[in-house]
Amino acid sequence: MNLRTALLCTAITLGLAACQPAADPEAERARQAAAAEEAAADMARQFEENYDAENWQLAKAHGDVLLSQYPESEAAAAIKERHADAAQRANDIREDERTAALWAYQREPQASGGAQISAAIYAKDNVKTDDGSARPVRLIFRDHPEWGTSAYLTLETGDFDCYSGCDLRVTLDDAEPVTMDGSRPDTDEAIAMFIEDEKALWRHAIAADVLSIEFPVKAGGTRTAVFETRGLDPSNLPKWPQE
Repeated sequence: MNLRTALLCTAITLGLAACQPAADPEAERARQAAAAEEAAADMARQFEENYDAENWQLAKAHGDVLLSQYPESEAAAAIKERHADAAQRANDIREDERTAALWAYQREPQASGGAQISAAIYAKDNVKTDDGSARPVRLIFRDHPEWGTSAYLTLETGDFDCYSGCDLRVTLDDAEPVTMDGSRPDTDEAIAMFIEDEKALWRHAIAADVLSIEFPVKAGGTRTAVFETRGLDPSNLPKWPQE
């Protein structure tokens, strides 16, 4: 093919292309919208499969993507209510796992026979109990083969002002506080204060999401330790009330 022929073919090709009708913008938009609805519908199917299987975290994840990428789609509107339900359930699961991990359970064999079993949790925030910095406060429930059951708070610094007994204000979530008796044993082995009705406190810990205990300190006044008790598993202390 010589140069003249090649140029002629090129001109004909360009001419034919120029004769083709221009793409219809409305048709293109409709094509894109249909493709988006198809993709959204596929995500919705994945959401529904996991929702029906009660895989709440996966259902939430698929729903999150759908609502983020295709918020105006029919599929997004169809799953909106169930997605909110899945999100709440997934958040509840994460919160249950988080609060369960706050508790430490121990079983210690005793030389005299049997075992000491305990459940312990640190306060949500450190508490300033003397002139130093705020330090951890711990709540412990204990079942000892010789000493029986007990519940007590421990400090790392400072001291409780409860050697002759004291009133403690215990609050469950947003309820009105109740008064419980406390006592500080005369010992230097640990900075500990017993809550006298340990079974009642245990039931409070089971019932509450958050348990607050206000106690007097030798530094003056009272302090409050807040415990996220929601994750307590009563079965770890089988001789204690289970509900």
